[in-house]
Amino acid sequence: MNIRHLTVFLSVCDYMNMTMAAKSLYMSQPSVSQMISDLEKYYDTRLFERLNHRLFLTEAGKRLQSYARHIINLEAQAKKELSDLNHAGILRIGASQTVGAYFLPDAIAKYKDRFPDVEIFSRVDNTREIESLLLEDKLDFGLVEGMVHSDDILEETFLYDDLAIVCSSKHPLMKLPSVKPEQLAEFPFIVREDGSGTKEIFTTQMNAAGIPWKEAGVYNSTEAIKLAVLNNLGLGVLPIVAIQQELMEKTIHIVPISELKLRRKFCLIYHRQKYFTSTMKEFAIQITGKR
Repeated sequence: MNIRHLTVFLSVCDYMNMTMAAKSLYMSQPSVSQMISDLEKYYDTRLFERLNHRLFLTEAGKRLQSYARHIINLEAQAKKELSDLNHAGILRIGASQTVGAYFLPDAIAKYKDRFPDVEIFSRVDNTREIESLLLEDKLDFGLVEGMVHSDDILEETFLYDDLAIVCSSKHPLMKLPSVKPEQLAEFPFIVREDGSGTKEIFTTQMNAAGIPWKEAGVYNSTEAIKLAVLNNLGLGVLPIVAIQQELMEKTIHIVPISELKLRRKFCLIYHRQKYFTSTMKEFAIQITGKR
């Protein structure tokens, strides 16, 4: 039994079809079947049930699937670490929208100044997607403002950020010196998509305060929401850091609601089983300030 056997096994698990797995691996179907048979002999147990020409994982197969993914990830990490001895290394960083727009570019630039030979791949998406990519080992780190939900993801807070409910100069709330939370129920909101950290924090706080709210639109970027608010399409929930220019120009205004606190934390997140290469360690130290 070797790594190749486990790779074939996982491909069959993904497709639940020997022929499709064989095509994806550029192997013949009999060769794939033989390798699965070898594994079943090696572990002295059935890994798949074959019923009506369909495959189903047995309980033993499900357990091996978990171990196999971990073993293959460890092998890939070993290969990457050994490669780092002769190469500068690769760093894969994901960030949610606000961090990606207002923090990540500067962080990468500072890191590249110190380590110019390190190759960096970056991706900006919502918090849910960044968490998913970490779980699939497609990213090394995430920098997010939203809450993570998997027990396999560890997080370290490195910054705090404030959100604000905002309106345009033409909005009725603009005329009021103060606004009670229940008054928000009268006006529609332009919000981020599900999976966004901004939306999760907003909905959590609104629900906790018992404030019903109406949705006028769902946009997947801060800039799109900003434009919608400028055009008076509804109230928005935006990071204060993202509206500095508009606040100075008085084209967007913060709705004065003292009872509603929309503070969130920026976190560095990573898989708890992730092996830190030297390039990863240096990046984590730069972001968190911790050694």
